[in-house]
Amino acid sequence: MSKKKYHFNPDTLQLERVEQGIGYWLRRGGLSILTGILMGVLFFFLFFSFFPSPREKQVGRERDALKTHYELLSRQLDQMQLVLADLQQRDDNLYRVLFQAEPIPLSVRLGATQQVSYYDSISQMTNSALAAELTQKVDRLEKALYVQAKSYDEIIALAKEQEVRIENLPAIQPVLNKDLTRVASGYGWRIDPVYHTRKFHAGMDFTSHIGTDVYATGNATVKFVGWKQGYGNCVILDHGYNYETLYAHLSKPLVYVKQKVHRGDIIALVGNTGKSTGPHLHYEVHYKGKAVDPRNYYFQDLSPEEYDKMVQLSNNFGQMMD
Repeated sequence: MSKKKYHFNPDTLQLERVEQGIGYWLRRGGLSILTGILMGVLFFFLFFSFFPSPREKQVGRERDALKTHYELLSRQLDQMQLVLADLQQRDDNLYRVLFQAEPIPLSVRLGATQQVSYYDSISQMTNSALAAELTQKVDRLEKALYVQAKSYDEIIALAKEQEVRIENLPAIQPVLNKDLTRVASGYGWRIDPVYHTRKFHAGMDFTSHIGTDVYATGNATVKFVGWKQGYGNCVILDHGYNYETLYAHLSKPLVYVKQKVHRGDIIALVGNTGKSTGPHLHYEVHYKGKAVDPRNYYFQDLSPEEYDKMVQLSNNFGQMMD
């Protein structure tokens, strides 16, 4: 039973009983309920502030596993980037050098990166720093791999073209000269046989009997057949790839302009026409319109030992024959 309550009445100077109605009990019950609710909420926040829930523990474990996975992927991407960098270096400094192709500019290899705003949007996501960094690495690697793949496609095309180029390149001596006894004078400064003055000799002279076969030194198209001042009867072959060869002092050309010839085809006969002091063949190799040393273009005709001997003979600074 509830206790009875009284209050002192100053007017009557007596204790009077307090009547407790339903309103009193409602107020008292409401106050108790509110106090309980407030205590529960306070307990809830205090408890979960210091002790994570099972769900939070699970999320934390997943976050840690994801971070570890990101870090592993990042290291793998770094290793892949190192391998790709080595391939790029080989591409520019070896493969493209072999096929005389220009290296790929660094700006092309790096390519246009994603807009900064794109990475900023990623940084607003969960694990923002890891996600943005990993995305940037993947983008760079994807672009570099694409450029490298295109480069290798180009190199394959160059290799196929190189087969034709090698067939066209002047690569043998223009007369039979396995014993190298026919080398009379090489490329460089020599003494003119007529004027006895120092003069630059733009080719090589091969002594031979009149009527000896003269061979095309590579696949080509006949560009010129006729008489040239000083050279006498002359044949010029266009090998493509900026190469031409000239055969001079001929007794008889055996080809015509625009004719296709192959390496080893007989194109003329040795003679003694033009400015010449005896039967011989004057042979020149031109690259990009300039005469170059023909002895650098006998790699399919001579062994290393024979090549060394030919170099010594061609360095003879005696009189040339034209």
